[in-house]
Amino acid sequence: QVQLVESGGGVVQAGGSRRRSCVDSGSVWKINAMGWYSQGPGKQRDMVANMTPGGRANYADTVKGRFTISRDNAKNTVYLQMNGLKPEDAAVYYCNAEAMTARRTPPNDYWGQGTQVTVAS
Repeated sequence: QVQLVESGGGVVQAGGSRRRSCVDSGSVWKINAMGWYSQGPGKQRDMVANMTPGGRANYADTVKGRFTISRDNAKNTVYLQMNGLKPEDAAVYYCNAEAMTARRTPPNDYWGQGTQVTVAS
């Protein structure tokens, strides 16, 4: 069972920074990509950033140059450093991992509980 536990949400002033982290506290055999998604009110859930085990990162155009994703494979943890936050960044942020719980099982998508990030202008 994969259990993604997030931390680091809350209220931040516009222009400020926030660091999010997400760790798998369950039992996993292998994690492929890990990343972060955001979902604003009445909107679909969109990819913010993700990273392969080898360290290749992808970013949404709206956060390039402001957000940085990183991961610690030994700790099954992914981080999101959010700088220069804007009011339009406010959303519920979800951690995501594509993972396998055992050898020869297909990978599945797993999600964290989601944490609100509010940007005060």
